[in-house]
Amino acid sequence: MRTLPDLLYVALFAAVLPLLDYAFFWPRFQRRATADLARAKAWLYAWSIPSAWATVGIGTAIWVSYGRPWSALGFTVPRGWRLWVAVALVVLLAAYTVLAVVSLVREAAARANLRQQIGTVTGMMPRTRPELYGFVAVSLTAGFCEEFLFRGYFIWAFTPWLGWWGAATLSLALFAGWHAYQGLNGVIRTAAVGAIYTLVLAICGSLWPGIVLHALVDVGSGVMAWLALRGQEAGSLQGTTDEGV
Repeated sequence: MRTLPDLLYVALFAAVLPLLDYAFFWPRFQRRATADLARAKAWLYAWSIPSAWATVGIGTAIWVSYGRPWSALGFTVPRGWRLWVAVALVVLLAAYTVLAVVSLVREAAARANLRQQIGTVTGMMPRTRPELYGFVAVSLTAGFCEEFLFRGYFIWAFTPWLGWWGAATLSLALFAGWHAYQGLNGVIRTAAVGAIYTLVLAICGSLWPGIVLHALVDVGSGVMAWLALRGQEAGSLQGTTDEGV
């Protein structure tokens, strides 16, 4: 049974918080970054992690208060062929990430190409080892928390009215909109990746494969960005210099 607290909670993380991010926190990060990009990133990482876990904590408290089984939210272990599909996807992604990292380590041209692709989110990406460690912590947080919220709670909450695929589609649209601060290209990329996580959930019947894949994608992107950007001058939020690593 979906209750008023459930719907208010979904409205909080799917509408209110994204608006606050877009209208307040992202502009504040940009202002801070103009003065000191390294300190701005430290502030962004430090704010992102506890706020995400606090949001998940609210949902967990609501869920537990009604005595609901976690399996209803998607926290089950895939079985049979679904388990093998999940394992194969994780192994393939891990292998791709390792190959991409090796290519960046060996080839200056690959690093230069990645610097151009990073685009408007360059200012968020790690350039130093401490920043990389912070980014990894943010990535692991996002891997669990965003899947819990959008592929877990949101789909569960709206399935009675929209059906599973309708709820999943609306969730995907809002998930992409949550990343509006990255610009149109960032929203499109987020929608494409989110669609893959949604399909993985539909195929495997569990949130865990998507959580692992999400975390791997984010951690991998941070490591690759660090390899491309380390040793570079901070520049602006919109780009980097073209010097080699």
